[in-house]
Amino acid sequence: MASFPTHARAVIIGGGIVGCSTAYHLAKLGWKEVVLLERNKLTSGSTWHAAGLVGQLRTSANITQLLKNSVELYRKLEAETGLSTGWKMNGGLRLACNPERLTEIKRQATTAHSFGLAMEVLTPSEAQKLWPPMRVDDVVGAAFLPTDGQANPADITQALAKGARAGGVTIIEDCRVTAITTKQGRVTGVVTAQGAITADVVVNCAGQWAREVGKLCGVNVALQSVQHQYLVTEPIDGVPRNLPTLRDPDRLIYGKEEVGGLVVGGYEPNPIAWALKGIPEGFHFSLLDSDWDHFEPMMGRLLGRIPALETAGIKQLINGPESFTPDGNFILGEAPELKNFYVGAGFNAFGIASGGGAGKALAEWVAAGESPMDLWPVDIRRFGSVHQDPQWVLTRTLEAYAHHYSMAWPHEELESARPVRVSPLYERLKAQGACFGSKLGWERPNWFAPDGVEPKDIYSYERQNWFDHVGAEHQAVRERVGVFDQTSFAKFMMIGRDAELAMSWICANDVAKAPGRLIYTQMLNRQGGIECDVTVTRLTEESYYIITGTGFATHDFSWIERAIPQGLDARLIDVTSAFAVLSVMGPRSRDTLSAASGADSSNAAFPFGSWQTVMIAGTPVRALRVTYVGELGWELHFPVECAGAVYDAVMAAGQPHGIVNTGYRAIESLRLEKGYRAWGSDIGPDHTPLEAGLGWAVKLKQNTPFLGREALAKQALGPLKKRLAGFSVENPAIVLLGRETIFRDGKQVGWLTSAGWGYTVSRNIGYGYVRNPEGVPTDWLKSGRYELEVAAERVPAQIHLDALYDPSMSRIKA
Repeated sequence: MASFPTHARAVIIGGGIVGCSTAYHLAKLGWKEVVLLERNKLTSGSTWHAAGLVGQLRTSANITQLLKNSVELYRKLEAETGLSTGWKMNGGLRLACNPERLTEIKRQATTAHSFGLAMEVLTPSEAQKLWPPMRVDDVVGAAFLPTDGQANPADITQALAKGARAGGVTIIEDCRVTAITTKQGRVTGVVTAQGAITADVVVNCAGQWAREVGKLCGVNVALQSVQHQYLVTEPIDGVPRNLPTLRDPDRLIYGKEEVGGLVVGGYEPNPIAWALKGIPEGFHFSLLDSDWDHFEPMMGRLLGRIPALETAGIKQLINGPESFTPDGNFILGEAPELKNFYVGAGFNAFGIASGGGAGKALAEWVAAGESPMDLWPVDIRRFGSVHQDPQWVLTRTLEAYAHHYSMAWPHEELESARPVRVSPLYERLKAQGACFGSKLGWERPNWFAPDGVEPKDIYSYERQNWFDHVGAEHQAVRERVGVFDQTSFAKFMMIGRDAELAMSWICANDVAKAPGRLIYTQMLNRQGGIECDVTVTRLTEESYYIITGTGFATHDFSWIERAIPQGLDARLIDVTSAFAVLSVMGPRSRDTLSAASGADSSNAAFPFGSWQTVMIAGTPVRALRVTYVGELGWELHFPVECAGAVYDAVMAAGQPHGIVNTGYRAIESLRLEKGYRAWGSDIGPDHTPLEAGLGWAVKLKQNTPFLGREALAKQALGPLKKRLAGFSVENPAIVLLGRETIFRDGKQVGWLTSAGWGYTVSRNIGYGYVRNPEGVPTDWLKSGRYELEVAAERVPAQIHLDALYDPSMSRIKA
């Protein structure tokens, strides 16, 4: 290097596989003046000691695609750069040792098929033919994914670095970043011991150091270093070089072939955190002391599966710390705290599998200023205030690590680090049998146990223990009235002289309404994809009240705030903690509200899509006439300190009408029957309102500019290539969970985005996008014969383009 650079278009911090992959892909996108800074040498953090297994299947289609991108890159990288990568597409084998695990891997096989991966369900003997060294006397089945494989992490990283340099990237080793400069909420550069670099973009790919790097500029990176051990053996007779990678989740173990021997390890249920007081200075190409006592239980499980280990020579027990996150997913994206500062970190011991695709996605995100596809499961904006507490992150991360190979039960809730954020009604509802779930640190009632029933989930792939109790809540809302505590809703205020101008640009629907109105609307990206799905209430000429889902608080606030056009007098304020929310829903909700408030809540006096202030128990309550369950109802928003009094008054007023407490699982079944969409599953950045059947909520017919309008207008001119449709299965023995494959006339056309049981219509309900390159007109959709693949078996299904339940017509649509 002739001289130290003083300016860069992008500075990447960290020379592991993700940093080098991001640099490589930015170069491929034609970016010049890219500088990668590594505090020591390339791969010296955790990349060099990674085990190198490359699996692809995840529960998200796009994250699976990201991992498929890794495989595609690794297959060609050696030929492109001339450097060996150690890549072998030897396939991946996953074992099941009990009926529940067999059901899980069959459902995983269906998910793989949905996402375009070949995955075969095998018998124990078929599995043993692929992995001769193992015992299979306790195995009941297996699944094999032939395009999985393994790689040498250090070699792949060096190949990526060579490819990046060939594209013009400057890589500087032994260059530690000591400060990050900012101005007016935007990153401006970095400071190192060798000098300062101004930069348009900074990308934090610092691995275990990513949290410390984030602290330099006020960005929270929620990860924790955890010790991870694996054993490397001498060559073993009978171990072929083409041995697939092996995962035996019931024994918590994994294995792969290496130079004729084995690399074997696992995920123990009692993990040990590391670097609680910070990573020691000089920890490069370093390992921790081997902890044989801690590894001994794992060794026993390994010996039970691979008897040859009893006599194998041991090269080394590697104890290499790696960074893990509270939910087991890695972290990508632009930090909500600081513009143009991106993060790619927290890879949970599958950084090699993710590295190629994650670097590609992150580079495309940097280049476009928007995510290249819906990456919500790994988006840094999925975290909230609770994740800023290192102790909370530590506690939850250790639980997530311990669950790495545990059964992935439907509807499972993690238990650690709870409760944190609670509604003022928490203790009241707990005393009445509430079984709580957790979302972004909030405790929310999922269902209510009647007297004599323990409010505790018992997990299963069949109908779970709460099924009938949720059905009773569902029926109460359909026939009488239910009350939901939805205090955890994220709530924002848009205020200022230009609030209407700002909201009209950001919102796809017409929000330029008079005070007293409320509007359901999406907020779109430039491609017309749905970034936010919110209810907007016009309070005054200069103020709006915006309501969105609990888990989307950080994401939606960041999106809305950054979408406000420059120069407008409009400011966004988070008021979530100021207001409690009770939703009163059902055909007797009007009687309940009128009795509690004394106000006229008739349709003439209080029409749908409006709000009024009413008094309940001496409290001014903002009552919004809206519904997400398909029945008459109101959301009641009021100061948190009045929650107890308002709740008691509502329950007393509703007692003559059969009011009951209801939870979020009832909300899910109710909304499925009515066909209401859920952001993060049915709708998101990859789906437009036209594709999702929400074109009625878009102001395309008005001559009003809004973000995403051009893309929608263009899409409206041609045939849609995919459309969201409903599906039902009458057989109650079938359990739909989402991600089941959709077949039309025997051809795969999509997968379910969400699913559950409809108690009123007495059938399984699912929603999914039906895809066809030639278009998906209504006649074509209706004319097909449909099946769903459930746990690797096909079952007949019926398509529905309208809601199954229509309360206005007092009948069920067949």
